[in-house]
Amino acid sequence: MAELTRRPYPPGRYPVIVIGSGPGGLQMTYALRRLGVPHAVLSADAEPGGMFLRYPLFQRLNTWSKPFGPADRASRQYAWFDWNSLIADEAPLRSLVPQFMDGSSYFPSRTEMASGLAAFATRAGLEVRYGCRWEGTRRDGAEFVLVTSDGEYRCRFAVFAVGMAEPWIPPIPGLDAAPHYVKVMPARVYAGRRVFIVGKRNSAFEVADALLPWARLIVLASPRPPLLSVLAAGAGVRAKYLVPYEDHLLGGGVFVLEASIDRVERTADGWRVSTSGTHGGARTFDVDDVIVATGFTSPLGDLPALGVATFYHDRLPRMNPFWESTSLPGIFFAGTITQGAFGIRKHGGAGNSAGVAGFRHNAGVLAVHLADRLGVEMPRQTLRAEDVVPYLLAEATHAPELLNQKGYLARVVSLDRAQGIRDEGILPLAHFVDEAGADAVAIVVETDKDGQHHPTAYVRRGGQVTEHELPGDSMLNYEGGAHRAPLHAALGGLL
Repeated sequence: MAELTRRPYPPGRYPVIVIGSGPGGLQMTYALRRLGVPHAVLSADAEPGGMFLRYPLFQRLNTWSKPFGPADRASRQYAWFDWNSLIADEAPLRSLVPQFMDGSSYFPSRTEMASGLAAFATRAGLEVRYGCRWEGTRRDGAEFVLVTSDGEYRCRFAVFAVGMAEPWIPPIPGLDAAPHYVKVMPARVYAGRRVFIVGKRNSAFEVADALLPWARLIVLASPRPPLLSVLAAGAGVRAKYLVPYEDHLLGGGVFVLEASIDRVERTADGWRVSTSGTHGGARTFDVDDVIVATGFTSPLGDLPALGVATFYHDRLPRMNPFWESTSLPGIFFAGTITQGAFGIRKHGGAGNSAGVAGFRHNAGVLAVHLADRLGVEMPRQTLRAEDVVPYLLAEATHAPELLNQKGYLARVVSLDRAQGIRDEGILPLAHFVDEAGADAVAIVVETDKDGQHHPTAYVRRGGQVTEHELPGDSMLNYEGGAHRAPLHAALGGLL
């Protein structure tokens, strides 16, 4: 009986402490454990799942898991077709979310997603100290002290995987009186009503999609254009949320406006929203309901007071390519917060770290980085010179890290004549470009301004980095002669 009630990770000193048991925290502890890095995992929740225990409100995620994709479910490549499962080296732990999907959609429901995360935690034997709330942080020499509801923890490195879980409301007069997305009522409550939704991103389109059969009028408004990047190649609003926009184009009782919200007021019959914008100037809307769908912010607690610099209205910490605070070394972030690291943004894109598809790969890279910082020896595979080009092109074609984190994560091979040719693993491209090191090559998959995918090799030779953009391919296969020849030429004299 004592074993059944035992809680892991009692207060004490650990090299690394991870805060959070959502997908970011679970992926982080899995990766650290695989590398043999001692650590503790603390979570205020009672079970794994994070925000997916509560959101999205209307059940369907906006990221896909294709149960019968072109790759085998147990393969590494299948992660490109399954954007929601956590990743693992062991085949039985891969692609768990599709195993809980009922086949009615390839966008999993919130319950299906949460079930996949719980199964991953159970089957991988991940330990978390649940019901342990992080309450404060301080420095003590080279250590951080985390004050929790269970006592004090000390560590050299702290990884905060706490999500963007707190509602964020911009400072608009009267807007704080309206209900945020997290307090939206069941869709049928809005039957026959006029609804004004503040925002035009994921949560706004999710609510609008749910209210389409019920609301008499729906207005979505914010200063920026709607992010319909499903038409391109980045992250953002997915296909299932285009229905309200199509309804807007057809004049079906949905209006998507580019307008600033000047103020929101209660009236005897509902709400009055005053706006101004480039299309039509000032307008006033008298509606029955206002819903604030302006997104979330990171629950950073006292970290800013301790020295963690923030941006984006203080919603995200400033971090380096390895997701470490730029102003407070030793404080790291995992999960959706890693979207605050943009990379080089050559074509404007910043990877896919806002979603599970991207940040699950970040966790593996961060775990290796922490292991290196702690002096844990990481084995590096050696390659023959004749295998370098085929290996890099195979990675560009099949590696989910490169396909899901386009332009951010790269496969790196060092070409040091003294130490030989070594696979250095997956690394942030921005780190590779900025690092002054031995001769090496990094390959990434990039999406250009026209939405076309293509591999690019970054070659470091004598301390200087040059870019070599390779041809694209309509079938996303970069292993042919059209790609081998230019990559060989880019590496001329280094192999």
